[in-house]
Amino acid sequence: MQTHMLPADPTLNEIREALAPRLAAHAAFDGWNDLAVESACAEIGLDPDLGKLALKGGAMTLIDAWIASVDAEMALRLPPEKLSAMKIRDKITALVATRLEIAAPDREGQRRALAIMAMPQNIAATARIGWRSADRMWRLAGDTATDFNHYTKRMTLSAVYASTLSVFVNDESEDFADTRAFLDRRIGNVMQFEKVKAQAKSRQDMIPSLSRFIGRLRYPPR
Repeated sequence: MQTHMLPADPTLNEIREALAPRLAAHAAFDGWNDLAVESACAEIGLDPDLGKLALKGGAMTLIDAWIASVDAEMALRLPPEKLSAMKIRDKITALVATRLEIAAPDREGQRRALAIMAMPQNIAATARIGWRSADRMWRLAGDTATDFNHYTKRMTLSAVYASTLSVFVNDESEDFADTRAFLDRRIGNVMQFEKVKAQAKSRQDMIPSLSRFIGRLRYPPR
């Protein structure tokens, strides 16, 4: 994962961006807490008090920052010119698979993060983070929907990614073959769902409007 070097007088946001990609590796040993932040600070020679100030808020703040860094790295690895030639299914598959490749060196940190994210008090924050990542993937894939489809696509992809992660963190198959097979099946489900939605909308568009029909009965054309 690409890491950020700090300028001479960094802002808190620049500190957060520099530390975020390093957090999961340390969280695997130290947990998602200040110890992981201190270890990440030691990597780049930063005062740990500054790091803890930039990432104050507890475990979910650290996890959120790390996942945001994965989102950013995914966008770097799959720029528009690389995705443009792909079909939509291949785009979504490539985006999810790339996220898994980025996280692969830090699976233990990811496993610990998932346990924290599943806690009842963190469900709302977890849903928000999942939605953000799904939105980033659909936008990179070229989705411009603004109607109800905008929401259903992101909800569906969030669920697909979450279930794929649960397989990924425990996958001991060669080159994560089991995860890749699982992902392929789930993406197939998403594409089938989108096809059914499109067909249903097409049929609905062909159904005459009841209000227009009644209006014509009441006010027939002269």
